[in-house]
Amino acid sequence: MAVKVEKLKVNYKTLEEFKKFKEYGVQELSMLEELQANIIENDSESPFYGIYFGDTLVARMSLYQRNARFDQYFDPPQNYLELWKLEVLPKYQNKSYGKELVEFAKNFGLPIKTNSRIKSQGFWEKMGFEAVTYEVERDLGENPYVWFPEGVKEQKIS
Repeated sequence: MAVKVEKLKVNYKTLEEFKKFKEYGVQELSMLEELQANIIENDSESPFYGIYFGDTLVARMSLYQRNARFDQYFDPPQNYLELWKLEVLPKYQNKSYGKELVEFAKNFGLPIKTNSRIKSQGFWEKMGFEAVTYEVERDLGENPYVWFPEGVKEQKIS
């Protein structure tokens, strides 16, 4: 069965689907508040992407494009993606849905930064991400992992 990543609409139907994730997920992955803040109209610009199995949203992530002027991770400095809150419902885990979301993000051809949760480092490494050199002021207790497209490397900390 082919898996398709879709841009999720910012609407009340998506809000109801996200409630399923909050029941299973950890608080740091909850997107409900983020979605509620973005509900303006059905066709609003959405940072949310997901995969459906039938009519059920089974995997999701937030994907934000960041401007090069804020880039503290990549050399040369450039626009990059920040991938947040990737989550797959427990019943659908280990079926490559998380991998499909990450591959979708990589297809934009931009560097990607994410923050690894405890026990998820292995997943990110398997997806080709690397831990960056930790910098206290920049990372503020986060656990950043990055993916470098060809020709991009880690920015040196000065």
